[in-house]
Amino acid sequence: MAGLNLNDEAPTEIIPEEPPKPAAAIEKLIEEARTALIAQEQGDKRSLSLVVIGHVDAGKSTLMGRLLYELGRVDEKRRIANERGSSKMGKSSFSWAWELDGTQEERERGITMDIALQTLVTAHRVITILDAPGHKDFIPNMISGASQADSALLVVDAAVGEFEAGFERGGQTREHLLLVRSLGVSQVVVAVNKLDQVEWSKARYEEICELLKPFLLQSGFHPGKTRFVPVGAMEGVNLSRAEPASCPLFQWYKGSTLVDLLDTLEPPTRDINAPLRFPISNVFKGQTSGISVSGRVCGGIIVAGERLRIIPGDESATVKVIDSDGDSLPWAGAGSNVNLTLTGVDPISLSIGSVLCRSSHLVPLASTFTARIIVFDIQVPITAGASVELFHHSRDVPASISRLIAVLDRTNGSVVKNRPRRVGVLVLTKNMSAEVEISLRSATYSGPATKALPIPLEPFSVNKEMGRILIRRGGETVAAGVVTELVA
Repeated sequence: MAGLNLNDEAPTEIIPEEPPKPAAAIEKLIEEARTALIAQEQGDKRSLSLVVIGHVDAGKSTLMGRLLYELGRVDEKRRIANERGSSKMGKSSFSWAWELDGTQEERERGITMDIALQTLVTAHRVITILDAPGHKDFIPNMISGASQADSALLVVDAAVGEFEAGFERGGQTREHLLLVRSLGVSQVVVAVNKLDQVEWSKARYEEICELLKPFLLQSGFHPGKTRFVPVGAMEGVNLSRAEPASCPLFQWYKGSTLVDLLDTLEPPTRDINAPLRFPISNVFKGQTSGISVSGRVCGGIIVAGERLRIIPGDESATVKVIDSDGDSLPWAGAGSNVNLTLTGVDPISLSIGSVLCRSSHLVPLASTFTARIIVFDIQVPITAGASVELFHHSRDVPASISRLIAVLDRTNGSVVKNRPRRVGVLVLTKNMSAEVEISLRSATYSGPATKALPIPLEPFSVNKEMGRILIRRGGETVAAGVVTELVA
């Protein structure tokens, strides 16, 4: 129960079920939603989600807190409260970050530990912000946030030595970029922060841009979808307006503000006609009655009042409320980050990584599958049967790479070499691309061996978001890829 973020002292009880809407009413709502979503795609204000990434202490939460204030999402009363509270704890420099780092532990330690969700509105976009932790200890939480994003904002620290610490081997600047690209993010805005610490040096800004450009290209980001912007988060320089005019930055920089660049991000095409898929990223007590779950709609349309299956398992739940940034919605389409209040369900049957779907189109379960993967810049090769951690959305499970099917050409995906029939050792070295078979392992290390429980999964060709995986080993991301076929 600890993983559900529930109060252990409270007795577990099934929330009374509210009668689901009739099937005809559900179908009518889905048709209305399709019409509205198509119109929204062609309208002025389009929606997308943005994960904020970067090395620890780059100023991610401070930048987003200040930006929310600049755009009117944080009022003066709240700003003063955050300022006073952080000063009392001796952490006055973290006052802007408090808007996103809301837990007591995050505020005491001065670091982001979990994903924080906020919404900001620009001239042409409604952007769901996912503020991700930068510390390597919280990479699983960062992966959970990145798997819900359409685009990324990379924040780097311009201070001498600080940028280098994040960009060298083992730094989170590198790993975060690889992770978000592997999870399908193709657009990135790079905010070069803390330029005030290098006296707003144009040379330093250009040096950082030139170091990042080849790595971004190597990681799979197209130069046309990569933008750079110099900012000073603490003082609000070049966030929403090119001011203060007296700042030395504007003696040499005449380009866009951060908000200008965010306003040009292109939302991807949403698959609203696909079967409904809603992977759960968090489970928590609702503000009123019921149990709440959060996540992203990865296909189809979800409707308030319908009864859905929870996979894995045989349980069902009724969607009582769909909530987006405090607003109650009748439906939510693919790409939406929402909270759902569920009734008629035992909370113990809900867990992070479970998927909500309709009983007419159940998401398949698999414990063995094939995948096409790309191995990152690793020092120790991956051998056959080696234990790894498999990440899929917000779920991570023990697994092993059980079989090498073929070595692939990294540029076009064609088969370079099929595995010979003779017995040999499977070894995957850095920058290799291969088709492999992956098998889940039981999480039990003592006692009698038990069969690994299957997880909800789909081939990439069926549902792109449900078909992406990451592979980690020893606290390092070693490979990423897409599911090609479910075996068992």
